[in-house]
Amino acid sequence: MITLTPSGVYLSGGKPVQATAAVSPLEDKKKTMAYSILSSHDKAHNSKLFQIKFDSLISHDITYVGIIQTAKASGLTRFPVPYAMTNCHNSLCAVGGTINEDDHVFGLSAAIKYGGIFVPPNQAVIHQYAREMMAGCGRMILGSDSHTRYGALGTMGIGEGGPEIVKQLLSNSYDIAPPPVVLVYLEGEPAQGVGPHDVAIALCGAVYKNGFVKNKILEFCGPGIKNLPMDYRIGIDVMTTETACLSSIWETDEAVEEYFAVLGRPEEYKSLHPEDGAYYDSMITIDLSKVEPMAALPFHPSEAYTIRELMQYPGDILRKIEREAAEQFGDQVQFSLTDKLVNGKLIMDQGIIAGCAGGMYDNIAEAAAILDGYSVGSGYFSLSVYPPSIPVNLELIHSGVQTRLMESGALFKPCFCGPCFGAGDVPSNNGLSIRHTTRNFPNREGSRPGDGQLSGVILMDARSIAATARNHGVLTPATEVSYRQPDQGQRRFDGDVYQRRVYFGYDNPQPDEPLRFGPNIAEWPPIPELNQHLLMQVSSVLRDPVTTTDELIPSGETSSYRSNPMKLASFTLSRRDPEYVGRALATKALEDARAAGEVPTDLEQVLDRVGLPKSALAQMQIGSVLFANKPGDGSAREQAASCQRVLGGSANICYEFATKRYRSNCINWGMMPFTLDADAPFPCQPGDFILVPYLRRGLEAGSETFPATVISGINVFPITLHLKDLTAEDRELLLTGCLMNHYAKRNKG
Repeated sequence: MITLTPSGVYLSGGKPVQATAAVSPLEDKKKTMAYSILSSHDKAHNSKLFQIKFDSLISHDITYVGIIQTAKASGLTRFPVPYAMTNCHNSLCAVGGTINEDDHVFGLSAAIKYGGIFVPPNQAVIHQYAREMMAGCGRMILGSDSHTRYGALGTMGIGEGGPEIVKQLLSNSYDIAPPPVVLVYLEGEPAQGVGPHDVAIALCGAVYKNGFVKNKILEFCGPGIKNLPMDYRIGIDVMTTETACLSSIWETDEAVEEYFAVLGRPEEYKSLHPEDGAYYDSMITIDLSKVEPMAALPFHPSEAYTIRELMQYPGDILRKIEREAAEQFGDQVQFSLTDKLVNGKLIMDQGIIAGCAGGMYDNIAEAAAILDGYSVGSGYFSLSVYPPSIPVNLELIHSGVQTRLMESGALFKPCFCGPCFGAGDVPSNNGLSIRHTTRNFPNREGSRPGDGQLSGVILMDARSIAATARNHGVLTPATEVSYRQPDQGQRRFDGDVYQRRVYFGYDNPQPDEPLRFGPNIAEWPPIPELNQHLLMQVSSVLRDPVTTTDELIPSGETSSYRSNPMKLASFTLSRRDPEYVGRALATKALEDARAAGEVPTDLEQVLDRVGLPKSALAQMQIGSVLFANKPGDGSAREQAASCQRVLGGSANICYEFATKRYRSNCINWGMMPFTLDADAPFPCQPGDFILVPYLRRGLEAGSETFPATVISGINVFPITLHLKDLTAEDRELLLTGCLMNHYAKRNKG
């Protein structure tokens, strides 16, 4: 099904050829589509660093208010490129009174003032709008959402935290070292009943845990591409985020050309192919004909099993997930998946087809074909469908697809991302939901383990979800049901609905228009520059193999407070380490006392342990620090870092960062991205102190290794911390304290 080739390959005559050690790949890597696009957007033309200017930007309503506030504080006067603000995450306006709609009003006023694009609530989910209205072959789009992936349309999309959007809004660049490129070679044709999520889950299972594609670009080529309709390609592509890759790009063909023609933008099509002799650092071969219906078990898209395996060995597999839940949540909750086994059959409680991955027209149409003439039943199982945009929903209505699904008992919901991050169709406690969405991290479905609640999500393709719905919740792969493949026919796209409702203000800013602030929208609190020495107090120690951004700052209803930095920060780690906020604030109180010239007893004892006089406090900064083995998997939301920062956080310590985007978020918010050697222990507990002397001097000098001292009660011992691979701008951001300080300092200068 999937084969990994860790060594370099060339593409010769359209076929991969193993590279020999004697061949130099440097020039030949420029023949890839990825490097061609990166080079055309590179303002530096420096072989050691790409400095990228994007064609357009996009954000949603969890991120754009903070982005605008940060950019405004940094000197924003107008949007220099098309910037679309969609409203697909907090569009239900169900939590916190007026605050969600207040933010939408703020977003529209910003679009008018600075010359932006504003997509009203429930018009489109962020990535479908980008596909329909912004993508183009050879283009690059930066989004403040991790699933910014438009490679199947010949567009390189990159998802990053809000500060990277701010840099682009201020006409600065996105800087990255030349990334490795991985050839994804597609062969064969998928069987009926096998959908894009099956391919994507199999891919995640093959490459995530071993880090095979981490921070690399996936380049999709091969004869199998022609056998995939556009929605199928898009469905695979958007899930590449879950492999931890940086971005993706696909060869384009007549299907892409037709796609842009249907959208009314035929000029956006270009034929994209790697040049003959293009070099790739490694290769993934996928034989589409051998892909089976797949299931990603809780709590990660890489927990990949074939549905055949799950049905054959359900007890063993489900008990494994139960053990993992018990290890993570302890006595907080009781999670029993084996209860779902009834008379040897695995019973599901809920089905969801939604969003940027599942809500594509072809997925929904095929689900309707499977359910045509059948019922989802009147028992515990339910099925909900969330289309990705109003134009797609209109097409579903006109073709009769929506009618047939509703006749079967399925419910149609708004164009909304809620089920993907815990703000819509939250399952019952101990419930098991099958979803064609992007993620199934713990709590991301909306449960609250701290309150004794936990449910689970299995990611599956819409086809097998529909087959399971047809059997009233009994797990059934779509390859085991008989149905007539829906006729693709002539696709239609009614773009007039956007012209009637979307505000298109690019290149027409109205600077006299006031920003409209609701009472919950607050400015960022002051953030100090880095002092000479850093004294950190450990606020949380997370030993899980991976810590997601959803654990660092929970999604769902908490994100309604995203426009109030301190209010949102009160939820930091609330579902993973509820004591974190109190500990961080206690450390912040020590820094406040130090800045006021006071010497609390705790600080006096620490100084005594390391033999420093009280006068040393004048050159010291005190902040909390979070330890995690591998933090930052998942969402690009910068709040995962900024919430720690406004609570007085000064650093993360880890063995490695799960994603580049989370590490970048830490740096942009002035938090030290410290790493440990792989074999070095981290023996600290919450409350311990770590002193990093002369950190500022070392950063200014370009040092990468920093001797530090742990003060744990009466024990004092050394520890070595690293700050590796920092660019000059990274160091400046860490020295000034955050991105806003950096721009304020530059503007004054």
